[in-house]
Amino acid sequence: MTTDDRQKAAEEDLAVEHAAERLADRYPGVPRERIDELVEKYHEEFDGAPVRDFVPVLIEHDVKRELNAEKRAD
Repeated sequence: MTTDDRQKAAEEDLAVEHAAERLADRYPGVPRERIDELVEKYHEEFDGAPVRDFVPVLIEHDVKRELNAEKRAD
């Protein structure tokens, strides 16, 4: 892995963490551990994806969709 690749990976990780923080703010009734679990689950689905620019946005979207579905099921 090149220095540039490591930097891009670190930037992606930071963007994913910011997405998790926004999700925690948006869903205060959901334990942070659950949000982190979902973020990790969806992040793993993008392993090996050649284009990484939108991964944090897609993760946030997928987690919101799942949390909203869980809320409707209650």
